Amino acid sequence: MNKNTIDMSSFLKNGRYKHGLPASAYTNDVFFRAECDTLFTNNWVFVGFVHELIRPGDATPITVAGQPVILIKNNKGKINAFHNACSHRCLKLVDEPMNVGSMLSCPYHCWTYSLDGDLCATPFFGGKDNQLKDFNMSDHGLKSIKIATWHDWIFINLSGTAPEFEDYAAPLIKNFDDINFKLLEPLATLDFGEISTNWKFLMENFIEPYHVQFVHQTTTNQPLQDHYTLIDGVCVGSAIDINDKVKVKGRLSVSSRYFALFPNFVIARYFPDQIGVHLNFPIDSGHTKQKRVIYSTGGQAVPKEEVETIKNLWWDVHKEDHAICERLQLGRASPVANEGGILSPHWEDSVYAFQEMIANAVTGILIK
Repeated sequence: MNKNTIDMSSFLKNGRYKHGLPASAYTNDVFFRAECDTLFTNNWVFVGFVHELIRPGDATPITVAGQPVILIKNNKGKINAFHNACSHRCLKLVDEPMNVGSMLSCPYHCWTYSLDGDLCATPFFGGKDNQLKDFNMSDHGLKSIKIATWHDWIFINLSGTAPEFEDYAAPLIKNFDDINFKLLEPLATLDFGEISTNWKFLMENFIEPYHVQFVHQTTTNQPLQDHYTLIDGVCVGSAIDINDKVKVKGRLSVSSRYFALFPNFVIARYFPDQIGVHLNFPIDSGHTKQKRVIYSTGGQAVPKEEVETIKNLWWDVHKEDHAICERLQLGRASPVANEGGILSPHWEDSVYAFQEMIANAVTGILIK
C-alpha cells in the first residue's frame, strides 16, 4: 500500500455489521492532512464565540486546517475573518488574543490595516519619499475569509465555496425554532486545553448514547433504553426524553438533544433552559483542544452558586469522556484496530453517518 493511501476496505465493505474507520484515520498524519485539505477547507468550520470578542479591535488568532487565521471585531461590531499574514512579507500578524486598537499594524515593517482589512499605510516602502506610482494600496489588503455567525457561534469557510450557512445548517437550525435567542446568556466557560486524542473521537463520543450509562454512572441518570439516535444530512446525534419521576438532583437527568453539525460543531439542548456548545480544535492526528460554553436560554438571572454547580457537573462529565477518548486513541496502536471495530446498528448508526461524511470528504485522495 502506498504510504499516501489509507486502506478503507473494511469501512466500505458490506456486511451484517458495519465497521468503523480504520485506525490510521485517527493516527496517520497523511490522513489528518487530507482532512485539512478537504473537509476543514470546503465546509463551514466552527471557530469561536461572538461574546469573546467584546470591543472593536479585539482579535483572536486561530489555526484552521493548518492555516493561521485571525478573527477581529470592527468598529461597527461586525466580526471579520482574515488570513493571519501580512501582505508584505507574510508575517503572522497576531500571535495571541489581544485588542489591536483602531488599526492592525505589522510588527516587522509597520504595514498597517484597518479593522476591515484595508491596507492603510506602507511606511518607506518606496524609499525615502515613500511613493510608488504603480502600487495600488487597495490591491494589497488582508485576504478575507468567508464567515458566518449563528447567534453566538462563528463559522468560517476557507475555500469560499460552501453554500450559504443557513442552507447548509438547516437540518440543525430547525431544532431551535422555539428558542428566543435574544435571551441567550453565556453562564460559564470550561477550557479543557489539550486532550491527547484525535478530534473525531470527541465528536463520535458526543454523537452516540451507547456509552452514557457506563461511563457516566456517577454524573448522569439517563437510561440507555430511553435514548434514540438522530440522522438528518450533515446533522447527526442522539436524544432522550426523561420522565420527571426519574430525575436525580446533582446529576444530569433532563430531557436532552445532542446535535453535531459536520464537521466540528457540537451543540446540546438540556430542557427546559440550558444549552452547551463544544469547540473542538484539531491540533494534529493525536491531539485536540476543547472548550465548552454553557448558556441559559430562560432570560432569568442564575445564582452564582447554581452556576458553580453546573460548571462542576460538566467538568466531571467531560473529564470522564476525555479519559475514554484518550484510551480510544491508545487502542488504535493495536493491529486489532486496523479494521475499525464493530459499530452497533442501533446505537451507533449516527456515528457511522458521521464517519461516512469523513470518508466521502477524502474520497479520491486517500481511499483505496
